[in-house]
Amino acid sequence: MAVLVTGGAGYIGSHTVLWLKQAGEEVIVYDNLQKGHREAVLGDVFYRGDLHDEDQLDEIFSKHSIDAVIHFAANSLVGESVQDPLAYYENNVVGSYLLVRKMVERGVENIVFSSTAATYGEPLKVPIEEEDPTIPTNPYGETKLAIERMLKWADQAYGLKSVCLRYFNAAGADPEGQIGEDHTPETHLIPIVLQCALGQRESVSVFGEDYPTADGTCIRDYIHVMDLAQAHYLALEKLRATRVSGIYNLGNGTGFSVQEVIETCRRVTGEAIPAVVAPRRAGDPAVLIASSDKAMRELGWKPQYPDLETIVTHAWNWHKSRPQGYGK
Repeated sequence: MAVLVTGGAGYIGSHTVLWLKQAGEEVIVYDNLQKGHREAVLGDVFYRGDLHDEDQLDEIFSKHSIDAVIHFAANSLVGESVQDPLAYYENNVVGSYLLVRKMVERGVENIVFSSTAATYGEPLKVPIEEEDPTIPTNPYGETKLAIERMLKWADQAYGLKSVCLRYFNAAGADPEGQIGEDHTPETHLIPIVLQCALGQRESVSVFGEDYPTADGTCIRDYIHVMDLAQAHYLALEKLRATRVSGIYNLGNGTGFSVQEVIETCRRVTGEAIPAVVAPRRAGDPAVLIASSDKAMRELGWKPQYPDLETIVTHAWNWHKSRPQGYGK
């Protein structure tokens, strides 16, 4: 049996594909390469296409004995989602609906869904737990929550079992340096700081230094991308073994401030990395940290790379060896 990975050429998707291959799974990757990179897919069956192409989905399900789907394919930029919410509903929600409908038609009963901490919106407390209110503050989070709810009803009506993984700040790269992070535009803090170390940016902006935290900068929960990949595999194994749906947070449970990230990058790279204080960004909470107790308890998940220095070191090794990203 095979696993279909949609969005498998993207950052988290490609690392999950790598993990699945190392675990001996047969993997089919489907990606439109709008954001992903063909070079990130290492030695797998690859189809370039869009979830809106129902004929191609039919072809894939007909050619391969697929028993499960891991679904990453989505637009994921918060600011862009505010500017063009209909594009996010079209791509994320409609695309997911077409995929799920095809799964139901074909009798594929297991899906692991890449959700997000953005489903929570402004947290009422930290660490955030799965039972906390979900009140998204942007269309990106709303679309992911809409898909989670669609999967809940699909379970009730059709027996389609799902695990939804809400994760926080993905970071790092494959420890062997084969694949890593390459976004255009780049919006994640660690690669932005490392671009400064490479001389590709003059400085990194620190948005606010007057938050109620130890050093005045925002605190976020950074989780190594290979730890996320492992969690997707464990979620798949849980579905196969128990046929029970669930929702899980994935994070370190430990937060790191913007200033701590910059200092760690300076230490790892040996570069000065200028930082410039800028005004706060609207809607930025002071602290976002996940409770991953449920995932550890029910999935048997335990992050292998929880410390910030290891995360940054793996990311730096990738960016240093591929300063212009994939295919360059």
